[in-house]
Amino acid sequence: MEHLEGKVAFVTGAASGIGLGIAQALAAAGCRVMLCDIEEAALETARAALAATNADVAAVRADVSLKAELQAAADATMARFGKVHVLVNNAGVGGGGDYGAWTQASWDWTIGVNLMSVVWGIEIFGPLIEASGEGGQIVSTASIAGLWAGVNPSYNVTKYGVVGLSEGLRTSLAPLGIGVSVLCPGFIRTAIMESTRNLPSRFGVVEGMTDGAEDGEFAKMARDAIAHGIDPRYVGELVREGIEGDWPYIVTDTEFEPAIDARFANIKAAFDRIRDRVPAR
Repeated sequence: MEHLEGKVAFVTGAASGIGLGIAQALAAAGCRVMLCDIEEAALETARAALAATNADVAAVRADVSLKAELQAAADATMARFGKVHVLVNNAGVGGGGDYGAWTQASWDWTIGVNLMSVVWGIEIFGPLIEASGEGGQIVSTASIAGLWAGVNPSYNVTKYGVVGLSEGLRTSLAPLGIGVSVLCPGFIRTAIMESTRNLPSRFGVVEGMTDGAEDGEFAKMARDAIAHGIDPRYVGELVREGIEGDWPYIVTDTEFEPAIDARFANIKAAFDRIRDRVPAR
């Protein structure tokens, strides 16, 4: 999408962090933006701040892991703006514990927010973007952990899922005039380590979530790296550029490039090990 002025964007997880940075960048580019988040007070603060810049913005609260609430948010977006061109599936949580500390609730919550909200977002908003007749873009936030399994299992699984979903849909949605990008950020200054502040009551008490209560060495390192991480508004500008240029992958920095190179080298080595063998038929 070379020209964003006047287009309508729907952004989840938009009350803070990367989502807010993306909303700010899109609004500055002339987009009309519907902010969506589960955190109602922060959502209103974000909406008011953007509105004060004369941006055409609105806000709708939703737990995006619930398809019905995401559908209601889409209905509100259409009622307010009449069409949608850009979907940003950004809402995310930190994930559960490592092997030996898994629970049903932590897996259900992490998968629901990080992966299924992306699935439902595309299912609901894809036809709305098609109906505009003007093309559009879908951007889904994965993580560098969607390219290299460096965090915890449930987080890795959901982020790999977002990458795979985006890669597959890029080919199938291109003929419909819809570009697909996947955002794989590194350490960004967000509140991802305090994800449990928005834990829905239906899950009860979820053990093993990354809320700082049981920080191990990796979590302490990650918390410090996030505190000194990249400005979310910078990420927002990268996403804006990625939408305009239809980038398949949007990354924020090169810190983890060696780890990803090593992963793909290991995959290539697996093919090399069997290269001269003839499979049985």
